[in-house]
Amino acid sequence: MAAISRLQVQLLHFTPPLKSPSVSSRFPHFSRISPRKFFTHRPLCSVSDSTPQSSSSEIGSSSSIVGDLLDYLNKSWTQFHATAEAKRQLVAAGFHLLNEDEDWNLKPGGRYFFTRNMSCLVAFSIGEKYVPGNGFHVIAAHTDSPCLKLKPKSSSNKCNCLMVNVQTYGGGLWHTWFDRDLSVAGRVIVRGSDGSYLHKLVKVRRPLLRIPTLAIHLDRTVNQDGFKPNLETHLIPLMAMKMEDNSMESKNEGNDPLLKDALHPLLKQVISEELCCAADDIVSFELNVCDTQPSCLGGGNEEFILSGRLDNLASSYCAFRALIDSCGSHGDLISEQAVRMVALFDNEEVGSGSIQGAGAPTMFQAMRRVASDIAQGHVGEGVFERAFRQSFLVSADMAHGVHPNFMDKHEEHHRPEMQKGLVIKHNANQRYATSGVTAFLFRELGRIHNLPTQDFVVRNDMGCGSTIGPILASGVGIRTVDCGIPQLSMHSIREICGKEDIDTAYKYFKAFYQSFSSIDRKLKVDT
Repeated sequence: MAAISRLQVQLLHFTPPLKSPSVSSRFPHFSRISPRKFFTHRPLCSVSDSTPQSSSSEIGSSSSIVGDLLDYLNKSWTQFHATAEAKRQLVAAGFHLLNEDEDWNLKPGGRYFFTRNMSCLVAFSIGEKYVPGNGFHVIAAHTDSPCLKLKPKSSSNKCNCLMVNVQTYGGGLWHTWFDRDLSVAGRVIVRGSDGSYLHKLVKVRRPLLRIPTLAIHLDRTVNQDGFKPNLETHLIPLMAMKMEDNSMESKNEGNDPLLKDALHPLLKQVISEELCCAADDIVSFELNVCDTQPSCLGGGNEEFILSGRLDNLASSYCAFRALIDSCGSHGDLISEQAVRMVALFDNEEVGSGSIQGAGAPTMFQAMRRVASDIAQGHVGEGVFERAFRQSFLVSADMAHGVHPNFMDKHEEHHRPEMQKGLVIKHNANQRYATSGVTAFLFRELGRIHNLPTQDFVVRNDMGCGSTIGPILASGVGIRTVDCGIPQLSMHSIREICGKEDIDTAYKYFKAFYQSFSSIDRKLKVDT
């Protein structure tokens, strides 16, 4: 009974209260049935739940951030929600919100951040002993993940089914999106009562969409030939059945040239009810298709985190949480000579070439503004160049853990395992920015703090992915190491990583902020 009580509390968290009855009254087939009565298992997504074994990584224990990560993942269905939640936590921790369009008034010992497009965030704390020309210690990650996005004109009608046209974003494992309980989330622009336009985030928590697979009776060879859906014609989510027969629309079935709205009226109404606004006040939208299944623990010992968007929200959360906790107490910045910074970018999955991506000079502009503001405008020769040369960047992106069923896909001596520590990524062709020097410094940090590391090198006969590391490293010549948390099912709608690796990454990043200055001073290169 105690487990059922916890379940009820959790489902109240994940199941929204009923909104206005207007949709269900006009479309009775869509009246909601509460899922609470169908669940009997103990929930695994509660912060208060702990693993049955005694472990330093128990959820809810003071030494673990796993429960907090699960909460963050469940709130962060899109890059916009991930940034907004990071913003909320930074403000709660005492960081001051800046505006890129306004003058900054920064002081040593201060903690600040700003957002761009509500999908990119840069936060930093300035050491009490920082002087212009000193370095920046940065952890960079990204907020976006492969997903389906609604097309500008998304409404479609086929066989009296209301369909939602989507476009693929990034390199997703698209077959994993079939037969899942899906919904929509993102941002919309809403017309205010005073004629202004407001940016609002929306998340429809209930299952709203589904991409059905074709019955095997109609595709007998699918298990032999493989499932190879056409991404334009087969990957279209089903939303509803038409409630009324319109002879004019039936004649144009499949093309819908008479549809005047970019969104189906039904979908527009659902979104407007979530936002408590009139449907006609929605003037623009940027919506992702999202899986409604909550992030949770799994495995025989609950040692795994099962979730969408682990790549790369797990790294993002460990990074900004480490920054917050590294300067949360009075005196944490008293002896610090550097600036501690975290940079979370959008659009990494599609090459980072956007105003909110790592290809934009966002982070470097912030670094210049910090140095210039602290110098009160009296910037000496080479201040910025010296600052970049003394800086160090940790490019944090999830890593390819060895798959037990496909061990031959990994180079024999570089097979990172889950629960075995943070992975340092190497590539001779500079797909990763790690060098012998940066790998040594980062590994030395782990040795001093008794934190495990592993190494990854891709096989010579396979292609290698890349990260924002080389983009940022080549931008101004900042020393960079590429690292990541090992995971399986990368770019699937549902990914998996080890619970202990989350805490290891968090401790590693926190140690980086607190200890890197002293380690870096011991190494001399180019002298």
